[in-house]
Amino acid sequence: MASEHIAQDDVLQSLIDASARARKQCLNLLDLAEQSGVAGFGSLPHDVQLELANQQKHFNSSLAVLRGLNRNAYLYIRKSKLATAEARQEIDKLHLQLQNLYYEEKHLRGETESCKSYDHKYQQLPLIPVEEFLHIHPELADADEKSLMLARIDHELKEREALEQQRQELLKKKQKLIADNKKRKEDLADLDKRLTDFIDVGIQALSTIVQNADTSIRPEGQSKKSLRSMPEILKRKLVHRDVARLKMTQTQFR
Repeated sequence: MASEHIAQDDVLQSLIDASARARKQCLNLLDLAEQSGVAGFGSLPHDVQLELANQQKHFNSSLAVLRGLNRNAYLYIRKSKLATAEARQEIDKLHLQLQNLYYEEKHLRGETESCKSYDHKYQQLPLIPVEEFLHIHPELADADEKSLMLARIDHELKEREALEQQRQELLKKKQKLIADNKKRKEDLADLDKRLTDFIDVGIQALSTIVQNADTSIRPEGQSKKSLRSMPEILKRKLVHRDVARLKMTQTQFR
């Protein structure tokens, strides 16, 4: 796999390139050592010794560069991991907020459906038909549904307030009539009592007069029994007349 396919970052790419160079130098150094044979370093020709020393020097330099790049890459990777962790936390936080928004949206949709299907009290009001209301208030013909409903409810409120005021006035009149009838009944009862007392006194007075007349005046040719019976008839007529007058008076008062 090519190095550019392993990492796209410059720091890591430089580390990979330095590692590749050090590896190449190490392989060259090993090839040169194999070509020199098993003889000791001191027995090799001078030019071979110089070449091996030069190759080893380049290799050590490459190793030093590689160590520095490796350290930089390690620090860079650790920093990248921290940045990645922070980014992951931010993403998790945003994802949690998104889930909360989904739940809130679901809850609000449910509440909206509940509100739409709720049996509101204003829908049960015996409002007048829309056509009749618009005939009374033609200026609201272009109003929206909400404004029209509010206007209808306000109209119904005013109508009920007017009817309630009329009911209160009629109730006051009723109470006044009841009080007047009660007073008239009391007056009639008092009059009835007074008339009864008057009749009783009249009957007693009439009986006294008849008894006195019976003893003082006695027509000739008429027996004592017939003279006593005539005042009784007269007395009954007088009583019936007074009773009839009392009934007429009560009827007039009613």
